[in-house]
Amino acid sequence: MPVNQRLGVGLIQVYTGNGKGKTTAALGLGLRAAGHGYRVHLIQFMKGDPEYGELLSLAHVPNFDFEQFGLSTFVTRGHPSAEDTRLAGEGLARAREVLQAEEHDVVILDEIICAVDYGVIPLQDVLALLDLKPDHVELVLTGRRAAQEIIDRAHVVTDMKEVKHPFQQGLLARKGIEH
Repeated sequence: MPVNQRLGVGLIQVYTGNGKGKTTAALGLGLRAAGHGYRVHLIQFMKGDPEYGELLSLAHVPNFDFEQFGLSTFVTRGHPSAEDTRLAGEGLARAREVLQAEEHDVVILDEIICAVDYGVIPLQDVLALLDLKPDHVELVLTGRRAAQEIIDRAHVVTDMKEVKHPFQQGLLARKGIEH
């Protein structure tokens, strides 16, 4: 596995929409990159449960670092708690550090788009973060309801469309599948 290589061109990617699979798609991209020797850093916003299956797996993947900045409870859209806002601010500061250190080739900011939509992080702070992206870093943002300003700045935008989902029939998240 090659190491210490750099991407020639790093883009900004967005996975958004109401459908399932945004985090999964971002993690798939990260796993592919790690498999080729690139260094990946995942920062999860508004997620604090250490028992997510993907995190349990990532602990065994070389070149793949991850951190969570959130509580294990849900955030109320438009009415985040002071703790939700504080943790999101720490996550944003950490994202700045990771980008500026230029030690990672792929940086995934999972649910940062939701953090903006829920009022936990100001949109302008995320746009300023995009300005910090080094040319060789692939930056991936996930979450529902991406602001047009983020879409406009991205090079790749994928809109996950929900057609049918078990939640519609009352089936909760299943361990190992959605959790």
